[in-house]
Amino acid sequence: MSDSSSARKTACVPASTSGKRGVGKTFVTANLAAALARQGQRVLVLDADLGLANLDVVLNLYPKITLHDVFKGDAKLEDALLPAPGGFTVLLAGSGLVEYSRMTGTVRDQLQAIVSDVGPRFDHVLLDTGAGISDVVLYTVSLARRVMIVATPEPTSLTDAYATIKVLATTQGRRDIQLVVNQVRRPGDGRAVHRQLQQVIERYVNPGATAPVQLEMMAELPLDAGVRESVLRRELLMLKEPGSPVSTALGTLATRVIDA
Repeated sequence: MSDSSSARKTACVPASTSGKRGVGKTFVTANLAAALARQGQRVLVLDADLGLANLDVVLNLYPKITLHDVFKGDAKLEDALLPAPGGFTVLLAGSGLVEYSRMTGTVRDQLQAIVSDVGPRFDHVLLDTGAGISDVVLYTVSLARRVMIVATPEPTSLTDAYATIKVLATTQGRRDIQLVVNQVRRPGDGRAVHRQLQQVIERYVNPGATAPVQLEMMAELPLDAGVRESVLRRELLMLKEPGSPVSTALGTLATRVIDA
């Protein structure tokens, strides 16, 4: 079993997280995976929202074997790796499992071992974490090289995004954090959100930090009724409407992820 530093190196793509639920984190992760696959990348999405998983719902998949079965020793890891629409691979978690509501030593070791195992097999591993700052979320994020915060321009989302950034900076020493602003009504609103968050970081986080925390603007995704329709139909927007403004922005985000 690998140590924490080697496990970190296997996560080639940011862990996708958010301060609160309902900002479209899993939508962004799944469609980003499809955009990366479209550019010829080998991609795995690991549903790391242990206990409250919904990646299977977004992708309209009905897995017979999940990460929970692998943890229990009832199935091999290879049997839990499933092809997903969009040309990438998924490792799905279970839902409604109270034993994953907190990070035990056993779950910590198992998750670390799995991330270390699957990492070298793919060009990119996306860790779709839960929302918030629970010990499960924070530990999962710690396995990633980079962190991508998904937020919306709503005040509650910004407040929770800032809280998440602050915790990651103080507990994990994160200094470079990426930002995707979803559901943007007007072009440029995402940049405004980025400036606002960076200003708050400069005022309340950086003065006490050993090195300044920098928030990198990765993408702004426009508000689009097609997104809701694709979610309701359990279809990837990248497949249903590859030429839409949101899909185009996700394609640009994929390029930035590859080049990062």
